[in-house]
Amino acid sequence: MDAQAVTSADLDLIQRIIPHRYPFLLIDKVRDIVLHESCVGIKCVTLNEPQFQGHFPGMPIFPGVMIIEAMAQTSGVLVGLSMDLVDKNAKVFFMGVDGVKFRRKVVPGDVLELHVKAVRGGGRVWKFEGRAMVEGELACEASFMAMFDVPKA
Repeated sequence: MDAQAVTSADLDLIQRIIPHRYPFLLIDKVRDIVLHESCVGIKCVTLNEPQFQGHFPGMPIFPGVMIIEAMAQTSGVLVGLSMDLVDKNAKVFFMGVDGVKFRRKVVPGDVLELHVKAVRGGGRVWKFEGRAMVEGELACEASFMAMFDVPKA
């Protein structure tokens, strides 16, 4: 695969890059990929997801920590493509989250756009800025760091 030519990732490619699976794979696709720089993850929020059974009965709200996790998964796809980690069984680990602010509720029916920008990276440790948007409205913003671990061949 020529990662340099990739500008979007479908569910199949996402799963070849990051280890997350249902029910914790929180992105449906990634678009607008600019290697080493930025991309936009897409999460279609639906009522039949398991978290809505308890968060909250009668008033389903997508949990804020899951919005942050979805931003992190989106950044994992960006790094995976940027560092040629497709099919390499790489693991991604959070190292820190800073400056989190929630601005609006995210509910079933919303399409969450996860805009992530690499602030620092190139090796195992990367830093990102993320913004989660719904219909052009800011839902959440955060800065976060992650470490990427690739098993030895």
